[in-house]
Amino acid sequence: MSTNTNEQSTPQETTTSSLTQEQPTSAFTQETAMHVTKDVINLAHVNAPWSQTWNYLHINNIPFSVPAPEVRGTLYARLPPLFDRMTCGLGKDAQKWIESVAPDAHVIEIPKGTKRTEPVVVDVNADAHEAKDTGIIVREGAEATIVLVSYGKEAQDTTSANLARIVAERESVIHLVEIVAMNDTHQHLQGVALDVDDRAKIDVHQYALGGKKVAFGFSCDLHGNSSRLDLMLRYFTCEHERLDVNHLCRQRGRNTRCTMLSNGILTDYAYKTLRETIDLVHGAKGSKGNEAETVLVASDNVMNETLPVILCDEDDVLGNHGASIGSIGPEQLAYLADRGLTEEEANKLFTRAIFDDAAIHAPDTVSRNAVLDRARVIVGDDVADDFTDALGENHARSYQINGVIED
Repeated sequence: MSTNTNEQSTPQETTTSSLTQEQPTSAFTQETAMHVTKDVINLAHVNAPWSQTWNYLHINNIPFSVPAPEVRGTLYARLPPLFDRMTCGLGKDAQKWIESVAPDAHVIEIPKGTKRTEPVVVDVNADAHEAKDTGIIVREGAEATIVLVSYGKEAQDTTSANLARIVAERESVIHLVEIVAMNDTHQHLQGVALDVDDRAKIDVHQYALGGKKVAFGFSCDLHGNSSRLDLMLRYFTCEHERLDVNHLCRQRGRNTRCTMLSNGILTDYAYKTLRETIDLVHGAKGSKGNEAETVLVASDNVMNETLPVILCDEDDVLGNHGASIGSIGPEQLAYLADRGLTEEEANKLFTRAIFDDAAIHAPDTVSRNAVLDRARVIVGDDVADDFTDALGENHARSYQINGVIED
């Protein structure tokens, strides 16, 4: 095992339509295009933290090679300028690439004061090389559940992406669920940017359940007074998979609250990197931020990197961060052995708990099926069937968006 922990101090929906013209277009900048080699782009600075550390640690970003976008003379609809100022945790280069390869961008609006009963679902099928670019506005006093689910089962090398920029107006409430459940041949970019106004509340559940190379890039701007973010990441990484996560929360409003908790399991030859940054900006008086991670190591061959960071430019604030990394202890093993469980069986119980939690928090059929399909591969058909029996049928309706990366 290799570990590196570096610490520093009835709603309305609006969808844009496609536009076809006889002129080529691309959202890619010349700077980014310089990285094109044949039909591949080597994206720079993917998941770079807000405050970088020593380069020799190789933790400041992750290299990502993606298909170069082709210009075919079709002009796709893009998000309105409101979303241009929002950059997800993946970084500008990755965000521009997703904008370039995604078909029409879509805007969804939850009207003022409404409580949406069915979830807004943006699903990406990695088997079909899909990429989606979505903007969501939750108006003042509204409440909505948003699901970003990305899945793939076929044994083929693919690249997919799911990008969402979300505006939370005053006193709105957002329940965000992110699920990435793919086999070990897919690479995927998952990006979220949140803009949060006064007294708005955001709770996030992220589940990284598999993928050859997966990057989660999450950024949240708590500029509103008394705004709040509660984020929970759970992950399972196995075989030769690589998971790379970048969480950033900037607390700019007064009396804001941020909690980011992560826990997961690494086994086989898995490689995981987590960067978490809480930025207590000047003027954020009375704000509090907390970040913590717990990693269960189930193999001597895994690689774990954790970079928890607290940035502070204000006196009247409170920030905490930390990480706990290890395997099941001797006392715990003895306790489990007395009850007939081996260490391997105990690790399987922890793995099952992650998939169980993901299935419980999947609010619609698409996301739940993605979790169950991956569970069948990792923990077996019997366990997946147990999940299905316990949870029952799910008849939730969803708003779905189509989008395929054009070769």
